[in-house]
Amino acid sequence: MKEDGIWCRDHRSRTYTFPEALERIRTFHGHVAPGLVIGLKMVDLARRHLPENILYDALCETASCLPDAVQMLTPCTVGNHWLRIVDLEKFALTLYDKSNGRGHRVFLDPAKLAAWPHLYRWFYKRRSKADQDFDALLENIRQAGADCLSLAPVEILPALRARRSKGPIATCPRCGEAYPVAHGDLCRGCQGQNPYGRT
Repeated sequence: MKEDGIWCRDHRSRTYTFPEALERIRTFHGHVAPGLVIGLKMVDLARRHLPENILYDALCETASCLPDAVQMLTPCTVGNHWLRIVDLEKFALTLYDKSNGRGHRVFLDPAKLAAWPHLYRWFYKRRSKADQDFDALLENIRQAGADCLSLAPVEILPALRARRSKGPIATCPRCGEAYPVAHGDLCRGCQGQNPYGRT
C-alpha cells in the first residue's frame, strides 16, 4: 500500500491527506460518500489547471455529491450563484474563468476503471450498497486518485455565464408573499407549483 500523500487542496491552499479528506466529508456531508471522495479529487485536478489569481465559477453535471465537493474546496456555492448545476446526470464538473468562460471539465472516465474493480462495480451499480465492500471501494478510490479521471479544456456558453436578476418584485395577490413579477400574475406557489400539501 502506497503512503497517503495530499489528496486535495482547498481554495485557501490547505491540504488534506486521504484520511483527513474522509473526516472532512463526514463533517460536511454527514457520511463518507464514495462520489464525494472522488469529487474532491476532481475539484483538486480542475483547480490545478486554472490560471493563478483568477475569479472562477463552477458547473456540476449532476446534483449528487459533486456540488458538495465544489462547496467544500472552493468559494463557489449554490447560494452565491458561483456554482451552477446542470443536471445531465453525468459524473462531471467544470471550473472556469468568470470573465471568459474558459476552464477545464473533469469526469470519472469509464475507459480508465478496469484497474479498479470495486470502483467500477460501484460506478456502474453492479452491486447493491449492502453487497459492496466499502473499505475495498475506498481503497480503490485512494489508489486510483486522478488516474481514473479525464480532463478536457472547455468554454462555457455565454447564456450559462450570464448573471440572472430576479427583476422587479411584487406581492402575490393570493398569498400575500413577495415574488418576482417575471413569474406572472401570481407567485409560482399559487400557480400550482407549491411543494407543500395543505397548510
